[in-house]
Amino acid sequence: MKQARKSLLCAAALALALPAFAQSPSKAEEMAIKYRQAAFTLMGAHFGALAAMAQGKVPFDAKVATDNANLAVQLSRLPYSHFIPGSDKGSTNALPKIWAEKDKFEAKAKTMQEAMVKVDEAAKTGNFDNFKAAVGETGKACKSCHDDYRKQP
Repeated sequence: MKQARKSLLCAAALALALPAFAQSPSKAEEMAIKYRQAAFTLMGAHFGALAAMAQGKVPFDAKVATDNANLAVQLSRLPYSHFIPGSDKGSTNALPKIWAEKDKFEAKAKTMQEAMVKVDEAAKTGNFDNFKAAVGETGKACKSCHDDYRKQP
């Protein structure tokens, strides 16, 4: 009888623990989250330097703008392949609807990437007005995705 009671208690404890375990990300999912967060952080840093120039917070320098824009273009391609199934759990600001609306999410990513290329092209011309307009459009593309697919702090 004692053995049966112990077995029943163990089974009950396991049944209660399984849902919590199932919600924990695997090592691969944790790495995917960290990778995309790092890519977004770097992209944000380089785009932030561009935005500061476009807003007149720092002087416009075509060489610095081109360097940052080129890096931002490359970085904009990195995070999206790391929105793997199951990586909506854990320490992430990604909303679960990313996975439910994968096509819409990827379309917004593509819009941002194309806008980022225009910033790079505008920076290379050295024309501040074109650069400022391109940065503004890219900022709108970033905000649109954040509004729809990122948890707001």
